[in-house]
Amino acid sequence: MATTAITGAAFGAAMIAAGFHQPQVVISQMKFENWHMFQTFLAATATSAAVYAIAERLGYVKISPRSSSPLGLFSKYDGNILGGSLLGAGMALSGSCPGTLYAQLAAGVRTGFHALDGAIIGGILWSGLVSKLVKRRREKTGVKPEPGVLSEQLGVSNGAALLLLETTFIAIITATTLYTPASPTARFPGAVGGLLIGGAQLFSILTRKTMMGISGSFEEVGNFFWWLIRGAEPNAKPTSYQNIIFASGVVAGAWGLLKLVPDLASGPVHEVSPLLAMAGGVLMVVGSRLAGGCTSGHGISGISLLSASSVITIMSAFATGGVVAPLVH
Repeated sequence: MATTAITGAAFGAAMIAAGFHQPQVVISQMKFENWHMFQTFLAATATSAAVYAIAERLGYVKISPRSSSPLGLFSKYDGNILGGSLLGAGMALSGSCPGTLYAQLAAGVRTGFHALDGAIIGGILWSGLVSKLVKRRREKTGVKPEPGVLSEQLGVSNGAALLLLETTFIAIITATTLYTPASPTARFPGAVGGLLIGGAQLFSILTRKTMMGISGSFEEVGNFFWWLIRGAEPNAKPTSYQNIIFASGVVAGAWGLLKLVPDLASGPVHEVSPLLAMAGGVLMVVGSRLAGGCTSGHGISGISLLSASSVITIMSAFATGGVVAPLVH
């Protein structure tokens, strides 16, 4: 429990250092006006992938890749595509993601509080209704989640797939750093923020032998909500609350770093309207749970494991977000 909270604190502090308490960082990325978020994301993922590859080679840890999220509609990854699209739309609307909204809370950014309201509603909807519909759909069509890695899709070894991923990410980070504007609000370059997040991932692997993910915290909140509504029977009490502990650590770590370095939160904040932030919160949580993860669980962690479902989810999120953001902001 303590290591989970400390890992969350490290993640929260890293997000504050990366400037993710600013909704404009997410919005400008989705509008492809500024690449700070993508630089941070790619650097964090590349670092996490290298850390995990070394830990696995040393025999310290073995983590299974993320499974697909099928619905039996048009592809074994259709749930990842649809869920990722909802996630991206929610991010574009709210200027948040399931992880960055916690950093926004710590910084006192109003958008984060409204996004949290929507995210909690999304968690309640998922655990009480949508997850059951998804389960019935899978039973009806006979589809099941399946693990899959990029190396299988590309027909190469895991080592070659990892090398390709690292090379591609470094090239994108370098090109966007050289040829696109720097973020006017971030205190550190995106690559530096990504390395800090990668450090939090290293701590998670060393202490918990698992990787970070945060959208499950809203599902856990939803499970507790329905448990209370149904009478709070002791024998039916949800037993999973690790994600809530992790999320609490994220807020604490972000708040603690801001107390130590208040200048990290200086400058004007672009607030999103409460309605957009709440709607975005609902969509991104329902979407991330449908896809089986968010920008941290699928993005930073899942892609680090070379999970095909994670790549598809994140590509769907940014593609949809890129369409939605210019329409609403």
